[in-house]
Amino acid sequence: MERIIFDTDSAVFNDDAAALAMLTRRPDAVETLGVTVVAGNYPVPQGAEHMLHLLELVGADTIPLYLGAHSPLVNSPAQAARQEARWGPVSFKGAFDASDTVAPPHGGRFATARPATGGAVPFIIETIDRYPNEITLVAVGPMTNIALALQQRPDLAPRVKRFVFMGGNVHVPGNVTPAAEFNIWFDPEAAHAVLATALPEVVMFGLDITNHAPLHRSRFDRMVAADTPLTRLMRHDMGPRFNADPAATYHIWDCITAAWLIDPAIVTRSEHLPVAVDTALGPTYGGTVAAAESDARTIEVMLDLDLERFFGLYEELLTS
Repeated sequence: MERIIFDTDSAVFNDDAAALAMLTRRPDAVETLGVTVVAGNYPVPQGAEHMLHLLELVGADTIPLYLGAHSPLVNSPAQAARQEARWGPVSFKGAFDASDTVAPPHGGRFATARPATGGAVPFIIETIDRYPNEITLVAVGPMTNIALALQQRPDLAPRVKRFVFMGGNVHVPGNVTPAAEFNIWFDPEAAHAVLATALPEVVMFGLDITNHAPLHRSRFDRMVAADTPLTRLMRHDMGPRFNADPAATYHIWDCITAAWLIDPAIVTRSEHLPVAVDTALGPTYGGTVAAAESDARTIEVMLDLDLERFFGLYEELLTS
């Protein structure tokens, strides 16, 4: 049984929300002690509403949700604009481009459950204190909340069971710049700080593995035909792209991380590599590189997966 804290920058459905839905469907394998929201895809208030709606939709609204960091440690809209002006486009800037207005989730109403009091960082600290050497920290967004918690209490890092994150790229290009993947680019200073701590085990689900499992129209159509509240949310979020271009694909990054927590056998290949995060503002800002000649910490980098096993679990958990 994995006891986890699920740290997320949220989604309507596609990856963060779908990953959380998958985890809630397997309480025999994963106990989600809380959800902590960080700025990334969305500002925290809007992201929280999407995740509260998802928890209500799957009947898991007793899982507490905590609001976390509203901005990265250093990166900002102004800095992103300077980066683009000097070194070329950043294809997705997430919360940096978002409105301050909080809209109701799909269905037009806010979930009944509200964020828990106390905030994400105190919750992370208190939970590791309560369950020493038992907590898997799962970060599927920027690492700001994790960095702030470990900066406040560096003694906690060795007492984490392991740290699993979706983000980065080693052998393949980035997805927001040629060098960088979004979750790391949004707050590279946080990623650098977290990887420098004494966490006993670190597992990376970057673009090297997630690029291997695109969702195609045929599978999407089969899943939404189940016509459940969850697949109706899937249709609302992902359907417009497939309707506009039947040959389109979706990357479902965080779902691979969730599937591995439930069934580690989905991963078929990994490497242990020293991984460094580029925090110097420039064309490679936010990139992750295998830095053999540096003092970067060695982490497990996931590289390939059993597609049939993964998609079987993905479809089962999201259509049942």
